Amino acid sequence: MTRPPGPGTGPEPQRYDTHLGEVIGERGRLIGLAYRLLGSLAEAEDAVQETYARWYAMSRSRQDAIESPGAWLRTVATRVCLDLLGSARTRRERYVGEWIPEPLPERTGWVGAPAGTATADPADRVTMDESVGMAFLVALESMTPAQRVALILHDVFRYSFTEIAEITGRTPPACRQLASSARRRVRALRPLEVPAAQQADLVRNFRRAWEAQDIGTLIGLLDPDATFTADGGGLAKAALHPVQGGVRIAHYLAALAARKPAGLVILERTVNGRPGLMARWEGATVAVYAFDVVDDRIKSIWAVRNPEKLRPWTGGGGEGAGAG
Repeated sequence: MTRPPGPGTGPEPQRYDTHLGEVIGERGRLIGLAYRLLGSLAEAEDAVQETYARWYAMSRSRQDAIESPGAWLRTVATRVCLDLLGSARTRRERYVGEWIPEPLPERTGWVGAPAGTATADPADRVTMDESVGMAFLVALESMTPAQRVALILHDVFRYSFTEIAEITGRTPPACRQLASSARRRVRALRPLEVPAAQQADLVRNFRRAWEAQDIGTLIGLLDPDATFTADGGGLAKAALHPVQGGVRIAHYLAALAARKPAGLVILERTVNGRPGLMARWEGATVAVYAFDVVDDRIKSIWAVRNPEKLRPWTGGGGEGAGAG
């Protein structure tokens, strides 16, 4: 990628230095924006890379003419994401099995686990809040690209509908309507989250019952209409279709536990800002589990086994045996 001339050259070095600092400092926010829109850290990185490529491809005089480089970068990143979302449906149709948004780790577990090694991974730059919760990201998948962009920009990043209209090429009233309809869809698909401590207790009890193959306890922890969805992407063993119903899920999970390979361990970890689980085998993360808890029961379990989506969780590949 071609970089602009170094600081202190050209007719307006002070303005250029200010722009350069703002451009560099915007990267974390762009990653967070793109991840929420796309549900994929890898695709978010690609979108941000494309955004910076367009910035650096401009002449210095054009860069200096831009009043707010940060606003310019966010606008371009959003439009790049819109293009990617427009083609996402075709990509999903070719995907093997169910597609689940890419899970994000935190460096520490939620039960006093030792801190992980500090890295420069893009996941570390995504602010953890309810807008990156797995239930919210899954709800976003049911929306049109325009609804998704309007909701994220307005409700998460506090853009005005006038600003969103300029980015999307729609009118402010149309953007307001898009965000409103998206908000209703989220509320219908995603009830209010329970406190993290309460979810942690449920997930901990779930892990213990799963490892003990205690079907009765599992049934008691699961909502009768619970859903278990796995994502192997054709690269790891995973159920191709969701498992429906608490009783069926309990028996399915007990069967998985009965044939798990020696040395596989299930650890309690924070997944997208909420209590979840991680499976490790022979030094690699082979599965990550996110949960949605409603009314003291586990309503949804999302098991990500696609090794390409587990790169932020392990230094090695995710291929191999495991649960899910």
